[in-house]
Amino acid sequence: MPSQHHAHRLRSGRYSEEGQIYLLTAVVRNRQPVFSSFQTGRLVVDAFQKAQQEQFANSLAWVVMPDHFHWLIELQNISLPTLMARTKSRTTVTLNRALQREGPIWQPGLHDRAIRKEEDLQAVARYIVANPLRAGLVERVGDYPLWDAIWL
Repeated sequence: MPSQHHAHRLRSGRYSEEGQIYLLTAVVRNRQPVFSSFQTGRLVVDAFQKAQQEQFANSLAWVVMPDHFHWLIELQNISLPTLMARTKSRTTVTLNRALQREGPIWQPGLHDRAIRKEEDLQAVARYIVANPLRAGLVERVGDYPLWDAIWL
């Protein structure tokens, strides 16, 4: 596990590779549920869409939870740390503006997992979008508004 001092780096031995598929997770500071409303959660979705429009990431699946997100992407034309820094920065600026607040939103660092070619991407996507169900936020995945997957 990386130390707090090195949390901004990829895990030891990992490097970001264009065309590689990653499962990314970012967590809100102190696990505060700042994305518990649809409106604030959409700010994260907007950042995902912007990254896709800029051709930095091909979004395969994602879910925005009240205090974190999971994002399955194919990396394009950018390094993983830069993609996450931009995504976190965009959401911080827009959320702070919308809520008339100041200060950081996200914990430093990220969790990344490179997906091996033999892994079933649809199974990974199902795991991601079922997160609200496992957390007890809804009784059916379709009842949760802040998720998407290209297969579903």
